[in-house]
Amino acid sequence: MEGMAHPHHSGDRAAAAAAAAADAAANANVNVSADASATEELSTVLDAVGPRLRALRRERGTTLAVLSEATGISLSTLSRLESGQRKPTLELLLPLAREYRVPLDELVGAPATGDPRVHARPFTRGGQTFVPLTRHLGGLHAYKQIMPPGFRAGPELERKVHEGHEWVYVLAGRLRLLLGSQDLVLTAGEAAEFDTRIPHAFGNAGPNAVEFLSLFGAQGERMHVRARPGTSDR
Repeated sequence: MEGMAHPHHSGDRAAAAAAAAADAAANANVNVSADASATEELSTVLDAVGPRLRALRRERGTTLAVLSEATGISLSTLSRLESGQRKPTLELLLPLAREYRVPLDELVGAPATGDPRVHARPFTRGGQTFVPLTRHLGGLHAYKQIMPPGFRAGPELERKVHEGHEWVYVLAGRLRLLLGSQDLVLTAGEAAEFDTRIPHAFGNAGPNAVEFLSLFGAQGERMHVRARPGTSDR
């Protein structure tokens, strides 16, 4: 009868409508799931910023007070950032990245882009120049260190003790290493490795700048290398 829908056609339209509704619901679930995953990932990244900032500050041997004066960020804000009680923002991270001389993505732990090159940004601490050779703040740290002539050349050096293991390799000059009861001098091409729980200190044992590589990590492979006793230029 004209104007009356055929039952078969009505069934097709109903099935198509049901399929479309199911697809829409599935897409909505996928979008919600994707949004939740992105939110969780962002939260994880932000939660890691505080510990990264604290590790970087301690690595550079500075205090919250000094950092506050250099960046203009209040002491309480810096403390809350490091403890995770303050959400990191671009306005806070930019001056910190500038002061630490590190890329902004290093502070937030951005995923690697596939470029393996390390863009070293040297910094000075305690009279020495440090050239970072690793990108990340956690795990193994590698540096090229440069000590000027006369650096800690006195008869007594303050020995330090801390957890971890260290390996050094001299590139140029004469490096004095006090390790426990030993007084050693390493020259170019020589290396030493030791448990940093043993009291130790470094100094320049020659008339020129000493350059050496330093690898430090709480855990890591031990290397059997040679260090020869010697007399320092005291």
